[in-house]
Amino acid sequence: MPLDRRSMLWRGGMGLGGISLASMLQDEARASGGSRDIAPLAPHDSHHRPKAKRVIHLFMNGGPSHVDTFDPKPLLTKNHGKPLPRPNLPTERKTGHGFGSPFKFSKHGQSGVEISELFPYVARMADKLCVVRSMHADVPNHEPSLLLLNCGDSRQVRPSMGSWVTYGLGSENQNLPGFISMCPGGYPIQETQNWQSAFLPGVYQGTYIDTQHTALEKLVENIRPGRASSDQRAQLDLLARMNRKHLAGREHDSRLEARIQSFELAWRMQSDAEDAFDISRESQSVRDMYGPGVQGRQMLIARRLVERGVRFVQVWHGAGQPWDNHDDIEVNHRRLARECDQAIGALLADLERRGMLDDTLVIWGGEFGRTPTVELPTAGANAGKINGRDHNHHGYSIWMAGGGSKGGYVHGATDEFGFQAVENKVHVHDLQATIMHLLGFDHEKLTYRHAGRDFRLTDVHGRVIKELLA
Repeated sequence: MPLDRRSMLWRGGMGLGGISLASMLQDEARASGGSRDIAPLAPHDSHHRPKAKRVIHLFMNGGPSHVDTFDPKPLLTKNHGKPLPRPNLPTERKTGHGFGSPFKFSKHGQSGVEISELFPYVARMADKLCVVRSMHADVPNHEPSLLLLNCGDSRQVRPSMGSWVTYGLGSENQNLPGFISMCPGGYPIQETQNWQSAFLPGVYQGTYIDTQHTALEKLVENIRPGRASSDQRAQLDLLARMNRKHLAGREHDSRLEARIQSFELAWRMQSDAEDAFDISRESQSVRDMYGPGVQGRQMLIARRLVERGVRFVQVWHGAGQPWDNHDDIEVNHRRLARECDQAIGALLADLERRGMLDDTLVIWGGEFGRTPTVELPTAGANAGKINGRDHNHHGYSIWMAGGGSKGGYVHGATDEFGFQAVENKVHVHDLQATIMHLLGFDHEKLTYRHAGRDFRLTDVHGRVIKELLA
């Protein structure tokens, strides 16, 4: 088999020359705008000048109720306990009469954005919020809706949005992953598929962090802070030589290449990860601003990560689907909002104070909303209670802040009861196209060739919603 110069160094230098060469090539690639072949996580140029340089995606997994949070419906309150004057739309389970929100709404900021009493801290930042009340998805089920939002397809294996962003932009810190997904207590529904790289090289896959832990060695598996010794380096060099020898006859095996790169990233992380994840290095006043508990801690970590050059940070509320409140919605939504509201408000205020909100896009929402009608109890579900809401993909709300989104703005509307998006409708693919535009990309041109086809995040759909742009 003929050898090119790089392969000769890998083999003839027993790996050491290759490691040195890779380091030099990465520096060269970063200096020249980046090459995905030489240094896949080096910063890359976008299609046009970006408004956002980084993303923090706050995922309220399970589906928060829009009519209880960011989409007030006075007529629904008037029809509480009554059949709605139109047939209920089909959802996952059978629903009954109208269910008015138990929470009060009020206007906030100079813009007068109406926000529920559930989010008083977020409401303080109302003039920074771009609220989309006309979102809609495809089906009322968690698994396909999670994959649609995260990966652009509800069924097929496709790269996640964070993977596409790091593929397109690279990372500003080569000692930390470019894409980190934090979820306390375990995985959400669909587990690692939510941050998969699929057919993109494995280096673009999200790194999972269990933020229920505080010790770094538990937060990041197999990372030991301060253990970067010459002995460990020698072990990695030996492993690199063995892996490169194995890879020599498998030049197109991206999974093995990703494994090799992951070992080197883990080595480098031992110096930077401890600093990034250790919130005790923040002042007491900052920690108090974010509040106690896991939500305050992971929101503060998210800010520290993007501050250190991580490109895409996803913050899940918790394992499973905590916002999936088919019963006791008043109790459960109040508890969940209380857990995260202060931390989210602090994140927005802290980013603004540090001059980072202008080029950091913050996104809040779930995979769908919930019905304005009460869910009827079925065998084995709801414990016989009639005080919750079913899944609703026909219409729901999300919001964005910073990163070139239009602050103090409400876009679109659902019908008078909140069942279906009816005005300036925004599909999930439209939201993805708009996010990519804010990051400097034409979503139709950021593609990856696989199996004879050029794939993109939005498949063959999506349009940029220009009204959401500042």
